[in-house]
Amino acid sequence: MKFLDQAKVYIRSGTGGAGAVAFRREKFVEFGGPNGGNGGRGGDVIAECVDGLNTLIDYRYQQHFRAGTGTHGMGQNRTGADGADIVLKVPQGTQIFEDDGETLVADFTEVGQREVLLEGGNGGFGNAHFKSATNQAPRRANPGLPGEEKWIWLRLKLIADAGLVGLPNAGKSTFLSAVTAAKPKIADYPFTTLHPGLGVVRIDAREFVLADIPGLIEGASDGAGLGDRFLGHVERCAVLIHLVDGTEENVVDAYRTIRGELAAYGGGLAEKEEILCLNKTDALDPETLELRKSALEEASGGTVLAISAAAGKNLDAVLYAVLEALDHDKDNEARSSRAGQPEKWTP
Repeated sequence: MKFLDQAKVYIRSGTGGAGAVAFRREKFVEFGGPNGGNGGRGGDVIAECVDGLNTLIDYRYQQHFRAGTGTHGMGQNRTGADGADIVLKVPQGTQIFEDDGETLVADFTEVGQREVLLEGGNGGFGNAHFKSATNQAPRRANPGLPGEEKWIWLRLKLIADAGLVGLPNAGKSTFLSAVTAAKPKIADYPFTTLHPGLGVVRIDAREFVLADIPGLIEGASDGAGLGDRFLGHVERCAVLIHLVDGTEENVVDAYRTIRGELAAYGGGLAEKEEILCLNKTDALDPETLELRKSALEEASGGTVLAISAAAGKNLDAVLYAVLEALDHDKDNEARSSRAGQPEKWTP
């Protein structure tokens, strides 16, 4: 199934049904009177977050969605039926924006969330509604209110605990395939990965979701290469695994290129906890490995893990570091949530 993380769709809520003008006429009934019913309400346009979806591909083939129109009122005080609602089913992590692409309408982070995007028009009143002591035979009814319409953007940001970042051919897809059951495309040329991928890592009876995005190059924030459009998929990650190709002549430049693109993108990516890994160390002699690892540690100011995704070398150290970072992130969330609550009074 093709991956699609952005779609533009047209939505329209239903128009309300018109009220009826009718009078009661029955044999042997001396006084009739108005009995025109009200029109039904137009249907709403609703977005719902559902389980089992991981792409917006459904909206590639259908871009127009219209809710049902309310049924007109009828005689004998019969109210028209409401128009059918239309539900847009979206995967977890979807954000909905106005046509300008900047105004956020809804952010679906949990399965089961529902949001009414457009409300249907009210049905019109029938002539029975206008009956009064001074107007006992009204001959007017209201039309139903028209529905609303607009274009919206759907954007998917994958929900993952950890994200892989790095230059093209840094070994991100190989790493993903080595630690999960995912089967991403792997080849020895740049931009092998064209769409984000997900995998579930299982270690010590624990699990976390790992996201792999297409590689970045210098100038990605200005649209170079595949640009930075896929960085949104790691915005929700608690920790980033930054892979640097150990066979690069200048690993420091490779590291700084990615850090610069993360800072240029914004969204708090540059402030996220980072696990820096020097990959493809099976292709390096011990002296070169030590030189490049030391240079990378000096440039980053932190610890560098020497790994080989292809050979499965030292991968557990990375996974344990991710678990530690996730636990630390949960502790911070719990601490911040407690800070916002008033302390319980005790005598």
